[in-house]
Amino acid sequence: MDDATLGDTSDQDLLARHVAGDPDAFGELVRRHRDRLWAVALRTLGDREEAADAVQDALVSAFRAAHTFRGQSAVTTWLHRITVNACLDRARKAASRKTSPVDDTERLEQLLEPHESAEAPAERQDLHRELLAALAKLPLDQRAALVLVDMQGYPVAEAASVLDVPIGTVKSRCARGRARLLPMLTHLRGDAGDSTELSMGRNRTPGASVPPASGQRDAGPSDPAAVKGGGGRA
Repeated sequence: MDDATLGDTSDQDLLARHVAGDPDAFGELVRRHRDRLWAVALRTLGDREEAADAVQDALVSAFRAAHTFRGQSAVTTWLHRITVNACLDRARKAASRKTSPVDDTERLEQLLEPHESAEAPAERQDLHRELLAALAKLPLDQRAALVLVDMQGYPVAEAASVLDVPIGTVKSRCARGRARLLPMLTHLRGDAGDSTELSMGRNRTPGASVPPASGQRDAGPSDPAAVKGGGGRA
């Protein structure tokens, strides 16, 4: 099947074709969604290597578990749920090692999209750095909810599906997270008491692409190793 035909195929049909043995279908799914998965992972974990590994783990898991998909949610929601779970697993392991994923300027710079780092006004860059540093101090459940709703622009209902919790739980986590964040951000701007400061990244197409795996070999899309293009270390 040629690329043009795959490009016109729905996500659900691509996943079904992958399960049926189509060697190219899953690769098309990765191409469509990995940048957004990468943005979620990077903002949740605050560390480029950890985020890359989490996306790789998630895509390999999705490749292997595609036959379990029952169509009860959108394929993209299913992929995000797997990715968020991979991120939370890594964050919990990091916490158990008493490490802080965002604790220096260099790592905060990595969280900014390349076009924003180069072109955005200094005030906006400073605001973004402060926001990401503060976000990293939140409990994991609140952080994940805020990344999805306030930074990635997901509707609350879809975020609830990704996180596999009730809508009310997402609303509560977001409210508690915002309440924790605002005191840490009020020094940035006179109007920072408005929670819209959190939405600076809402509905923005991520500028950072998923880094390729180091030393990545050529592999057919039917090989799980081909998935690693979505999560190799930078």
